[in-house]
Amino acid sequence: MLEGALVKINSDTFTVKVNDKYYDCKSRGKIRNISKPLVGDKVLVNLGDLIIEDILPRKNALDRPQVANIDMALVVTSLHQPDINLTLLDKLLTIITINKIEPVIVLTKRDLASKGELKEINKLIKYYESIGLKVFNNDEISKLKRYLKGKIVTVCGQTGAGKSSLINKLDKNLNLKTDEISFSLNRGKHTTRIVELFTIDDFYIVDTPGFSQIDLDKYSKEDIKNSFKEFKDNDCYFNDCNHLNNTKGCKVISKVKDGTILKSRYDNYEIFMKEINR
Repeated sequence: MLEGALVKINSDTFTVKVNDKYYDCKSRGKIRNISKPLVGDKVLVNLGDLIIEDILPRKNALDRPQVANIDMALVVTSLHQPDINLTLLDKLLTIITINKIEPVIVLTKRDLASKGELKEINKLIKYYESIGLKVFNNDEISKLKRYLKGKIVTVCGQTGAGKSSLINKLDKNLNLKTDEISFSLNRGKHTTRIVELFTIDDFYIVDTPGFSQIDLDKYSKEDIKNSFKEFKDNDCYFNDCNHLNNTKGCKVISKVKDGTILKSRYDNYEIFMKEINR
């Protein structure tokens, strides 16, 4: 058996890259019952029978998008058509952070925003950067490529936000399919149906189906709390303070009130904590 990288999944066909050659394989049922193969997996493959025999240990895995062994996630965020969705943005940042993947925000459709909207957007950018997140505009391609060097990257975000368009900008030879926005629903149409890992210059990137509904059921309240970087290192009155219900001596709530912590971030934190049953 040889070790390879799973680079594409189309239904029950798994494309594996072994020594710079590509093989369309099937997977043994016993493996799929234990752990469904994901794009990004390192696998052991029997090239004689074109069968994936085993999946090597993962450093991480995401459910939506379904990818494994990811270093970085580009959270593509549209400013218009569809409108910016801060709850979805923060939820994606939370899930990515919990899974020990570096989140990077990429803003699209900036040209559709008014001057007044851009002023508010610039405030948002400064805040997210202040808590240690990288933020790029989708026209900063050379700068973004330098930052992605040597990484395995996934792309996620609201349907219609411009994920495939961004990948096309990163590599014009890919020419991934894009589609129009449904104005009645203010969201895009799904254009990606197959999960696939592409090589671009000196990094790898996954194009995945867009989505707008995700849940946090598999995570704990402690996971959610720890994913909000700006909530850490606050000397609350109670050591186990969960930063809810205006608990006595909560430094986080105090910082929300004085504007140090972005109110939309805290509001979304409250929403996420209410979603968790444990």
